[in-house]
Amino acid sequence: MKVINPRTGSSDYELREDDPIAVARMAKAVREANSEWASLNVKDRAAVLANWLEHLKEQKDALIEQLSIDTGRIKIARIEIEGVFGLISGWIYRAPQLIMESGERPSVTASSVQIRQRWVPYELVGVISPWNFPLLLALIDTIPALMAGASVLLKPSEVTPRFMDPLQTSIEAVPELAAVFKLIRGGAEAGKAVVQEADAICFTGSVPTGKLIAKACAERLIPAFLELGGKDPAIVLEDADLDLSTDAILRSCVGATGQACQSLERIYVAAPILDEFVSKLVEKAKAVELTTNIGLGQLGPIIYRDQALKIQSQLEEAVAAGAKLHCGGKVEEIGGALWCRPTVLTNVDHSMKIMQEETFGPVIPIMPFSSEEEALQLANDSIYGLSGSVFSQNQDQALAVAAQMEVGAVSINDASLTNKVYDAEKHAFKQSGLNGSRMGAAGILRFFRKQALLIQTARPATMADFEENQER
Repeated sequence: MKVINPRTGSSDYELREDDPIAVARMAKAVREANSEWASLNVKDRAAVLANWLEHLKEQKDALIEQLSIDTGRIKIARIEIEGVFGLISGWIYRAPQLIMESGERPSVTASSVQIRQRWVPYELVGVISPWNFPLLLALIDTIPALMAGASVLLKPSEVTPRFMDPLQTSIEAVPELAAVFKLIRGGAEAGKAVVQEADAICFTGSVPTGKLIAKACAERLIPAFLELGGKDPAIVLEDADLDLSTDAILRSCVGATGQACQSLERIYVAAPILDEFVSKLVEKAKAVELTTNIGLGQLGPIIYRDQALKIQSQLEEAVAAGAKLHCGGKVEEIGGALWCRPTVLTNVDHSMKIMQEETFGPVIPIMPFSSEEEALQLANDSIYGLSGSVFSQNQDQALAVAAQMEVGAVSINDASLTNKVYDAEKHAFKQSGLNGSRMGAAGILRFFRKQALLIQTARPATMADFEENQER
């Protein structure tokens, strides 16, 4: 498969695709190795991952270099790899505290029976990850699954595959890990093969693809842990700090070129402060510079060229329907790469795709509201429910509004905090996801099935106990 460089628009990398036979072969190998891996206690598995972390750090420069080519972003590539180091260290510390089988206890419904619970990991977990944060989102499910005692088949996106080469080098340096952790290369067909081979699937990506994976998993009666799209709203109340709120909203909407599921994509502002809010935001948005000269600027290129077409289509439709552009407003080709400057829009409404469909670009559509009730009605008018934000100098009021938002996490006086806070459980609402949280304790506990060992301490019942005449 030919892979496009997002900074040049040309193909400079070829990805060898694993066919279903190759995927099946790797699945068989990691299943055969799983009994030994799962039999280790959690501290021993943690030691293996600690060893891997050291080898991963040896690949740091190579990972940053390849991630930078994959995504066109240097600073974010560095942030991403440091986030992965922290993620591994966090699970090495946390997993032994969470994975502790309890002793026996008496049943409350059958007093002569003692209960012993066992935690049995899924033998093989399949992870299918997206292109926007290629390394972090590949490993955010993989690491706790391995720590739980599962084997893992990981298929990263074919759009950003270069980082897999140094990642593979780090894995191969730890034989115990390499036996139970395999990288799958390729596109949709390779992903389908992973779904057919695994006992549980973790998928991060679009709602349409998530629904297809959910159906395939339902056919096999295996769990699907889905982290899907978002159209995250922000509510800016009348007493909000405008410098703070415009800083946070701009960073959330435009950081990573808006190519993050937790990016804010709809902004609702109290009508009395709308003009001042827009003025401040536009001034700050115009100051953002493209990173066309590598090492300078803040805003990188659009990674996936198909996404650029969607961004442009939404903008054109909104402007044709009456939206007002304050800055930005189009996808530009510069040096073969596709760019979109920070785009602020007003005079938008919910009849427009830009207020209903995921944009995944540096676009900030803004609507006024006249009451908290109207703000909540607008914020909740979406098929998505990933996360959102509330801005107010009255924390109690902000929390009261946040509690009525139909999303899995709400940042108060900031935005997109779910990309920093990993220890708070949250569920995706509506069509933004399915099943257990990847954050908090559930991030690892979802990879276990509970087995109950029921120990009878008295004489078992006999058929005599069913004698119809025994009470006469």
